[in-house]
Amino acid sequence: MATFLGLDYPTLWFLVVGGVFSGYAILDGFDLGAGAWHLFLKKEKSRRIALNAVGPVWDGNEVWLVIGGGALFAGFPVVYATLFSSMYIPFMLFLAFIIFRATAIEFRSKEEMAWWRKTWDITYSLSSIMLSILLGIILGNVLQGFEIGADYEFAGNWLNFFNPYAIILGVTTLSLFMMHGAIYLTMKTEGRLFTKLKLLLRRAIIFFILMFVITTAYTLIYFPHLSDRFKEVPILFIFPLLTFLTIANIPRLVNKSKYRSAFLFSALTVSFSLAIVAIELYPVLIPSTLDAANSITIYNAASSEKSLSILLTIAAIGAPLVLSYTAFVFWTFRGKVKLDETSY
Repeated sequence: MATFLGLDYPTLWFLVVGGVFSGYAILDGFDLGAGAWHLFLKKEKSRRIALNAVGPVWDGNEVWLVIGGGALFAGFPVVYATLFSSMYIPFMLFLAFIIFRATAIEFRSKEEMAWWRKTWDITYSLSSIMLSILLGIILGNVLQGFEIGADYEFAGNWLNFFNPYAIILGVTTLSLFMMHGAIYLTMKTEGRLFTKLKLLLRRAIIFFILMFVITTAYTLIYFPHLSDRFKEVPILFIFPLLTFLTIANIPRLVNKSKYRSAFLFSALTVSFSLAIVAIELYPVLIPSTLDAANSITIYNAASSEKSLSILLTIAAIGAPLVLSYTAFVFWTFRGKVKLDETSY
């Protein structure tokens, strides 16, 4: 099998796909978190400021999800087919809420009526909450595996996807995004709204730490095999250690009003958490609970080596362009939010 930098092509593409989805979780994560807080802001001006804090970047952040889906389809078509056909209901719910969220952002300020704006406020906030939870539910099911037959087709009941572990991970994802989003909003606001967001941020940190502890304990008790990789290669324990240190550093930075640094460590928390997931699964992409032989791995699901080689070349060219565009947008719209006639 051909290799590059000591890694085979399926492993390299596994890292690429993981990196793209990490980028999506970091970028759209604070958008979703900000949306989840929307109804906690009672004043019209406060809601408009919070909405315009994510207004210039939310649609660009969602591009990372599209790229991630395309990368998964191109590099691991068997995973794409099995995952989307098996989890059809959760993904259709996700698609519906992502449409409602985008519609709410664009439609909210088109009319002055209070009922109109309240309707879209509720739609925007509820959609952001549900999208966060559904992402966690999907991840939770991938971690614990589901019923995959010898032909890589789903052989279970779709209701099984809404199981306790998946729901716990869904709430944990929501708590992480709410903390991430609250930190972002403190960076973009000032005055009385900034003061209120500082209070909400402290609550978000407590909420996330509580859910993180519950999820970690649940995983270790009911899914101890997920820690096998760390026991086999002890050096990998550096990732859980880094995750704990980044989480512990967030409240310290918030107490010192270093919100930019806190946002960086919040992003690192997302990244390290997904790195732990990748380590727990590798080289499996979707475990089968019926028979381990039916599990989908990076090797039995990958495209041909030639295809992966071409894809890696495209990624090497495209990734810097996407990163540059993302950095340009954030630099252009840096600073506190100021409302004007072009605002939402």
